[in-house]
Amino acid sequence: MAMYGVHFDVWFSEQSLHDSGKVQAAVDYLLEKGYAYRGEDGSILLKAEHREESGKKKPSKNGEHVNLEDKDDVLVRANGIPTYFAADIAYHRDKFDRGFDRVINIWGADHHGHVARMKRAVSLFGYDPQSLTVILMQLVKLYRNGELVRMSKRSGQYVTLEDLVEEVGYDAARYFFVMRNPDSAMDFDLDLAKSQSSDNPVFYVQYAHARICSILRQAEAQGYQLPDFQTVDYGVLIENQELALLKKLADLPEEIASAAQTLEPHRLCTYLHDLASTFHSFYNHCRVNTDDEKLRNARLGLSKATAIAIKNVLTILGVHAPNEM
Repeated sequence: MAMYGVHFDVWFSEQSLHDSGKVQAAVDYLLEKGYAYRGEDGSILLKAEHREESGKKKPSKNGEHVNLEDKDDVLVRANGIPTYFAADIAYHRDKFDRGFDRVINIWGADHHGHVARMKRAVSLFGYDPQSLTVILMQLVKLYRNGELVRMSKRSGQYVTLEDLVEEVGYDAARYFFVMRNPDSAMDFDLDLAKSQSSDNPVFYVQYAHARICSILRQAEAQGYQLPDFQTVDYGVLIENQELALLKKLADLPEEIASAAQTLEPHRLCTYLHDLASTFHSFYNHCRVNTDDEKLRNARLGLSKATAIAIKNVLTILGVHAPNEM
């Protein structure tokens, strides 16, 4: 994970919950409060929230209606061994007891049905279930040469993250995973991730940054002295492509705030692609290093601002912004 740019401040051992007695303490609390009970076989079960009410119903395969909220969850098996659910409950209780006011979990999509149960468990210990946010991640399919890369845990066939980064590169691996909504299934095209074309999203954005750096170098090579961009008169920018780029840059603060508030970093990738596209359109229609000094300085300033925006957002996403490609 460190190789991938992800660093954990704390590694939490599940075994420590059992060794410290916190799992047993959580189960005992639920028993004491009447939220759990002992089954006839000696197991301990957490009562369903609306076990005695009608609840939400759904037709089963044989046409009968099944109450989705009437299922009691096993906390401790008949043999005395706690279930994963019991450990999960103890962990979340411990997390909130340590003073966290918001907890964000990332789970596989196959745990969708577990979200409501965990939120309810959190509430049973007196904590606000809205303080727990669960992000569900869909599985990823890898494709090479247009064909699905077969993986099987049973047969030992798999691709490690290290292998993936080695094949497509660090930046592509980071960008491709973050540019999709986590709740959407993802087809990771290995060939596309390695390609140096406008079809490759990360290359497209990085190329825009490199192109701007090249423009600034060319200006200096032609003998133009780069101005203090804060004192430039940008009122000369009146072309549609210039105004469109200015507006797109103005959207950046709100885009970052929205992505953070909604826990949707993929929105920044969408913004970057739009920004790069808008810049390419500006570059194709407006000569930057023109002989008109006022116009040149304004366009150089607009280009520089775009490069800063691209680099800042790529940095947020943990991706490099190369000066040349």
